[in-house]
Amino acid sequence: MHKRTELPRSLPPDGFTVAQARLAGVTPKRLSANDLEAPFHGVRVAAGTPREVSNRARAYAAVMPTGHYFSQVTAAQLLGMPLPRYVTRDLRLHVSAVAPDRAPQGAGIAGHTVISRPELWIVGGLTVQNPLTTWCDLAAIVGLDDLIALGDHLLGVLDPPYTAEELASVVAQRAGQRGIRRLRQALEWVRPRVESRQETRLRLLLVRAGLPEPQTNVYLPLRHQRRRVRGDLVYLRYRTLVEYDGEQHRTDDAQFARDVDRLDGVMAEDWRVIRVTKATPDADVVSRVDQALRSRGWRPHTRPK
Repeated sequence: MHKRTELPRSLPPDGFTVAQARLAGVTPKRLSANDLEAPFHGVRVAAGTPREVSNRARAYAAVMPTGHYFSQVTAAQLLGMPLPRYVTRDLRLHVSAVAPDRAPQGAGIAGHTVISRPELWIVGGLTVQNPLTTWCDLAAIVGLDDLIALGDHLLGVLDPPYTAEELASVVAQRAGQRGIRRLRQALEWVRPRVESRQETRLRLLLVRAGLPEPQTNVYLPLRHQRRRVRGDLVYLRYRTLVEYDGEQHRTDDAQFARDVDRLDGVMAEDWRVIRVTKATPDADVVSRVDQALRSRGWRPHTRPK
């Protein structure tokens, strides 16, 4: 059996161009072998390379023209911003060029042209537009609640986080552009210290149901606990805590034990604790929080502090 020729080690493992390979002495026949794939025109990667966005972006970067950069949905993915699944089903890479350069074209690419170059970041060796510009661009793509969750991410999870003033400033600069109405609506609802999409959704659910707005991820004023305790959604005035338990809270035994110990200590100091999971019906969440707040003196006409 004929042994397949090994590729030169000088070729980048994340993806290389046909031109690079030819200069390294690789024959056209070898470039057509079934242990290689062509995710983009003029690019080769190892067959079976996972199709995660970072892998596809690194492969395309081998032929991406100078001055182009990853933008919109692709930028959000590379930046770790929390996108809804309906947006990420489209596997095309979003790539932008600055006029007068033309938008890139080709299979697997969604090209865009912009008038001015935004601040660019280098993420894992890839050129990506900054999170603020990405958030604004996504206003024309995602729904309001998803845009709020993305804004919450910029104020909470991103390190270092942006400020509400920075978000307001960039929204003001987008007047007249696509998605501006949704951006302005989202700006009213974004909050600092939010750590997940589910926390955003839960907060919006409670407020839209007519309940007071909780504070997000603040420390509880407890007197007898060895460690400081921080809660997801906190009503300090009514000594009520709403906790969202994600998958890791149930599947990680150590995390589960810590949660039990922490919340037992909270309840021992006369706090009401409402635990919510992905499976908890919205109506049940609202009813339980409403009952807890009323038991602590809240009434619909009461103005929360």
